[in-house]
Amino acid sequence: MPFVELDTNLPAARVPAGLEKRLCAATAAILGKPEDRVSVTVRPGLAMAVGGLADPCAQLTVSSIGVVGTAEQNRDHSARFFEFLTKELQLGQDRVHPGHL
Repeated sequence: MPFVELDTNLPAARVPAGLEKRLCAATAAILGKPEDRVSVTVRPGLAMAVGGLADPCAQLTVSSIGVVGTAEQNRDHSARFFEFLTKELQLGQDRVHPGHL
C-alpha cells in the first residue's frame, strides 16, 4: 500500500480543491498500483523552507513496500510526481522538493 505525504507552506486556501484525490489517482498510475490501495495526506500551512527560503514550496514523501525498484525507476517516478506537483500547485521547479521516494 503506497503512502503519500505532501507537505507545503501554501495556505489551505491556495491548495487546489480535490488535490488529494488527483494525487491519489496520479500515484496509482505512476506506481502501477490500484487506486483503492493508495493513501494520501496533504498538509498545507506548514512552516517550511527550501534552500534557505520560506517562499511557497512543497515536499513529497512516498513510501511503498515492493514498488520502488531500481534507481532508474525511482528517477522516472520522481520526474512524474514532480511534473504533477509543479502543475497542480503552480510552483517553480526550484520550489518542489522530491523528499523521499
